Amino acid sequence: MLEAKVQEAWRVLRIQSELVDGTDRLLKLGAAVTVFGGARYDADSKPYQEAVTMGRLLGEKGVPVITGGGPGIMEGANRGCFGTDARSVGLNIELPFEQTSNPYQNISLDFRYFFVRKYLFVKHAVGFVIFPGGYGTLDELFEALTLVQTGKVKPFPIVLVDVDYWSGLVDWMKLRMLDQGCISEQELDLFQLVDTGEQAANLILQHIDQAG
Repeated sequence: MLEAKVQEAWRVLRIQSELVDGTDRLLKLGAAVTVFGGARYDADSKPYQEAVTMGRLLGEKGVPVITGGGPGIMEGANRGCFGTDARSVGLNIELPFEQTSNPYQNISLDFRYFFVRKYLFVKHAVGFVIFPGGYGTLDELFEALTLVQTGKVKPFPIVLVDVDYWSGLVDWMKLRMLDQGCISEQELDLFQLVDTGEQAANLILQHIDQAG
C-alpha cells in the first residue's frame, strides 16, 4: 500500500517534468498551427498529400506546424513544413501500436501522458487543422471545439479538411445535437469545412494576417 502511494507521488513529478521540458523546448516557437489526422494513411494517399501541401504553404510563410509526430497525416504535415524557415514540431506519445516518430521534425518531444501533450498542442496554436482520422482525431477535434465554446482559449480557426469525409458527422450534429438543443446554431460556426490543404492554409494565413 505504501509502495503504491510512493509510486503515485513520483508520477506527479514525472508529469511535472514533461510539462516543464515541453514548455521550455517550445518557448520561442511563436504562433503555430496544430494539425491532427489519421496515422494510417500512406504517402500515396490523397489526405497525406493534402497535408504535405498545407504544411509547405504554412512553412513558407514562416508559420510553424505542430503534429502528434507520428506517421500518416502527421508525417505529411511535418514533411511539408520541414526544410522551410519555420519549425516542424512533433509531440510524440508512447502507444502500444501505430505511433512511430516520423523523420520530418526540427523539434521532437516524447510524452507519456496525453494531457500534457494536449496542453502543448493548444498553447501555441493560432489554428487547428483536422484531416480525416479515427478516434484520436475526433477526440482532439471535440476538445478544441469545447475549449473555444467555453471560452477557455482565445477563439481560433478550426478547419476540417475533406468535406466528403466530415459531412456525415456534421449532418448528425445538425440532426441530433442542434435539433435537441444540445448546441446552438452559432456553435456550428466554430469550425469550417474545406476540401484541400491549400484552402485550409489560406484560411489560417488570413486569420493570422487579420489578427496582426
